[in-house]
Amino acid sequence: MDADVLRRSLSGSTLVVAIDPGKAWHRVWFSTGDAGLLAEPRSVPSLRPGLDEVTATIRRLAGAEVPVVAIEATGGLHGAWVRALEERFPASVRVFAPSETAAARAQLGSRRFKSDDRDCAALTYLARQGQGRAAPGDPVEVMRAAVRYRRGLVADRKVAQQRLHDQLNAMCPGLSAPAGHGRVLQLEDTSGQAVLACAVAFAGRPPAARSLRARAPGRLSDSNARYWAERWRACLPPPPDAAMRAERLGRGVIRWQAIRADIAAVEADIAVLLAATAGQVLTSLPGVGVVRAAGFAAFSLPIERFPTAGHLYSATGLAPSRYQSATINRTGRISRTGLAEHRDALMGIAWGLSQRCAPFAERDRELRARGMSPIKARVALARHACRLAYRMLHTQQPFDEQRYRQGRHPGQR
Repeated sequence: MDADVLRRSLSGSTLVVAIDPGKAWHRVWFSTGDAGLLAEPRSVPSLRPGLDEVTATIRRLAGAEVPVVAIEATGGLHGAWVRALEERFPASVRVFAPSETAAARAQLGSRRFKSDDRDCAALTYLARQGQGRAAPGDPVEVMRAAVRYRRGLVADRKVAQQRLHDQLNAMCPGLSAPAGHGRVLQLEDTSGQAVLACAVAFAGRPPAARSLRARAPGRLSDSNARYWAERWRACLPPPPDAAMRAERLGRGVIRWQAIRADIAAVEADIAVLLAATAGQVLTSLPGVGVVRAAGFAAFSLPIERFPTAGHLYSATGLAPSRYQSATINRTGRISRTGLAEHRDALMGIAWGLSQRCAPFAERDRELRARGMSPIKARVALARHACRLAYRMLHTQQPFDEQRYRQGRHPGQR
């Protein structure tokens, strides 16, 4: 859909269909500027019969004129309807963020009194002004689904690893506890997987170094195997129910390995999906690989919906909250508006740049020298990273460190 068409106010005869999605039912309004409501507001099921009913009503009321469908973007509730309506009425669907709907309700005098009908009225009000954005393209939507799926798997992996540490420490007290017991047991390393395999095979009894080497999935040095064997022998004996605990630990290891395999598979899918979008250019940033680039691009594309880099930074929720009234001008902490996935992706890019990119590493050291804590310094770096990413997504030019230095310091030679 052309951006100029989106910004143009609608004529009084244009049919506007406002849809406020819900889990089981969607609230729908049909109206024009000249005649107002053309039918009583109704709640239709979110399944196919509800979609068919709305489609038939639109075709009956709109006639030969192209309608405008305004729908609120509420998580995954609206996605299926957006795709179906875009297929049946091409270039007619406009998507609105919940924050836009809330702001429109405030202009209509009902911000604090939320209801489905008030949301539909706000959507109608915004659509008639030419607001909203076109539904995102399929590559971006598919990549966003993959990024969210991986995020859930990473959370599951963290929980599974914590449970494995707890089970292992119950069978072999002190073996996996890092505080005060020497080296940390990293489960994803070769030594960690060898320890897990021996704990399952020997029900918590100390194995020999050769047993650890035999069950290691990769190369395990003799010194490393001897260290864990000696540390194991220094632990307290396993509990009486060690055999049952070992069986449960084995099932937990299988689940954990399945999650790791699933993460690897979805990361391969994300690499393919990212290559089909404008976000591929972000992989040229030092310290930013496919996962971080896709995590940020999935919630930033299409980049045209953000007029400036400041709007994109504000959408991540890292911009400071501000309050202005008469002579009062107060700046608070970061607003944390928007999606946590978007915010975490930008913070990940900032961390990667601070580790691998010289200009960002220098800036990080300057901020730390001023007394900033590591997290505050990373938030400050995220602002610069957002500007850089916004520029790259617009120009589609890969990162050039010398050009970036000259852009920040024009007088530098």
